[in-house]
Amino acid sequence: MNLPIFAERLSELIFDSKKIARDIAKEIDIGKTTIYEYLSGTKMPTLSNLIKLANYFSCSTDYLLGLESEQTNLTFRECRPFHEQFQIMLKHFGVSRYKLEKLTGIAESALYYWAKGQKTPTIEKIVLVCEKLDCRVDFFIGRSDL
Repeated sequence: MNLPIFAERLSELIFDSKKIARDIAKEIDIGKTTIYEYLSGTKMPTLSNLIKLANYFSCSTDYLLGLESEQTNLTFRECRPFHEQFQIMLKHFGVSRYKLEKLTGIAESALYYWAKGQKTPTIEKIVLVCEKLDCRVDFFIGRSDL
């Protein structure tokens, strides 16, 4: 995952929309300062903001994050709360939190908090999990099928 690629992709999508970043930020309820930090490549979005941006531009989170080189024609659905989706994905992949800790190096306590809905992972952690489980971010967060 590459922060400059995310910034570049977001910039291109905003340019193609023929709108200005400030107006888009307002439409999707993201602070204008935050969106400018994304565009300058100084900040990675939260999971909820990444989903808002991907939904707004009808693109995959994987494309926005630079994990796919082209946009794909997928049908995206509303995401469940992350902790619910995380439990579903653990079952889907047949991994326990313990095994996921061993695969990723993410502390079991962090995985526990994700599962209980007490914390939401950073985008970097989600990408790491997806790399280890060999799946798309959109699939893992519940926006799309495989």
